[in-house]
Amino acid sequence: MNDDVRNIVLGVIATALSGGFGWFSRTYLWRRALRRKQAFFGLPTGSDCLFVVNRQMGGTDSSLHRNDAFALLEISALIKDCGANVQIVTHDTARQGFGERAEFCVGGPASNTRTVAHLSSMLPGVQVDVGLESGHPDRGSIRIGGERYRWEKGMAEYVLLARLTTDQGARPVFLLSGQTANSNQAAARYLAKNHQRLARKYGGESFCILLKVINSDAYGPDVTELVADVTGPARTPVAAAV
Repeated sequence: MNDDVRNIVLGVIATALSGGFGWFSRTYLWRRALRRKQAFFGLPTGSDCLFVVNRQMGGTDSSLHRNDAFALLEISALIKDCGANVQIVTHDTARQGFGERAEFCVGGPASNTRTVAHLSSMLPGVQVDVGLESGHPDRGSIRIGGERYRWEKGMAEYVLLARLTTDQGARPVFLLSGQTANSNQAAARYLAKNHQRLARKYGGESFCILLKVINSDAYGPDVTELVADVTGPARTPVAAAV
């Protein structure tokens, strides 16, 4: 074998080894990212999860606002990426506990009775003023730890995004409780975009953050900012917080 042939053979071998190592590295990193994503959402491959949809405020019990449907699509993409299966149920038919399978619950307490139950049992420090008459400035406002967050139509909308677990190893509940359907979609989009950062910060622990959707009349659900981590006051019963 002369030098030219030997150099060609060595070049082919080096290219093959380099390509194989690159493929192995990319596959390893992809699988590691997938495992972390599945762990954060509680969605191992082939598992089942629950998606609880609310009703359109002012509509019939079976109606769903367009933005809430978009939130469903945002989250369904995450579920599909994890290789899990989703069962979609309405808020008034979700008669089961939590922890056995992951759950995504969308909508504030005015449109989702499942949200009312989750707030009462796992976020007792959160109060939402849903019983006030139309036109009242505090209607729909969210109160947490002595702070009040008012809905300003078309200008400022608030939404709670929470990951909630009860026991070690239990599958999480993801709660997206907004003042409007637009803010629900904004929370779903925020979760889809920032789940890696949230997983790094909180790991498998429960958390509750408050998001603000800015100037929705102009930007829809696209411009969203993090207001605060409200995990502590949200999990502290109101009587104890006073």
